[in-house]
Amino acid sequence: MIQIKKDILKKFYPKRKQNVHKYDFGHLLVIGGSKLYSGSPALAALAALKSGTDLVTVAAPERAANIIAGFTPDLITYPLEGKYFGKKHLPELLKLAKNKTAFVIGGGTERQAETLKLIRKFIKETDLAGVVDADGIHALSYRRHSRISPTKRNLIITPHLQEFYILTGIKITDKSLTDKIKIVKKEAARFKNVILLKGNQDIISDGKKVAINKTGNPFMTKGGTGDTLAGICGALLAQVQDPFTAACAAAYINGKAGDIAAKKFKQSLSAMDVIENIHKVF
Repeated sequence: MIQIKKDILKKFYPKRKQNVHKYDFGHLLVIGGSKLYSGSPALAALAALKSGTDLVTVAAPERAANIIAGFTPDLITYPLEGKYFGKKHLPELLKLAKNKTAFVIGGGTERQAETLKLIRKFIKETDLAGVVDADGIHALSYRRHSRISPTKRNLIITPHLQEFYILTGIKITDKSLTDKIKIVKKEAARFKNVILLKGNQDIISDGKKVAINKTGNPFMTKGGTGDTLAGICGALLAQVQDPFTAACAAAYINGKAGDIAAKKFKQSLSAMDVIENIHKVF
């Protein structure tokens, strides 16, 4: 079992050469949002930018995309017609994905049946490596008898305890750390992709290897800190196509940035505070 330490960052952040240029460090596609929710994809996208990826495009229903466009000129936004994602958006999303290096999907999409079906179809049809978070996990729920294509082995799925139950049908809230590790490893092997179980100690497994991350603190219960983790995962995946190592490094960065922020803000900590302290981790 691997204990994640700061040395893992060297795999993603070597000294840059002088002759690098835009696109050398990835272009991430964030798919999320709805009529009600715009913050989730925005937080993921902002965290991704702070984590080193060169470009981030956010594809969202029109209202959410327009709100996100006002956050910062650093983000590219692509508004889609309607209040929610649906099957009519699949061709546009697949076209958008063609010049990207990774995706993040699920934050703030809500759970209309048509939206969940769209998420499953996009994951199945794109060749990109990606991160499945939040409502995207509901799209892969065991209750929907949905399974990822057996040829797809380039995803990071990022559930908390309740989402892990939604994903797998297994309740592990009261399990010991040892039992949680065994279950996460078994389920990652069954899904044939990386699972990053968020918690007091994050558990990451690809079905063979297991890693534990101990950064993070009790003040990170605030809404949005899972979105920042998804964005960091996406940023690292966009730069280095290694889901297990990307998930490990992202868990460390997100938790460490939260630890730095918590020293100052404690109960007042917000997801934006995590984002604004990512540079201090580096």
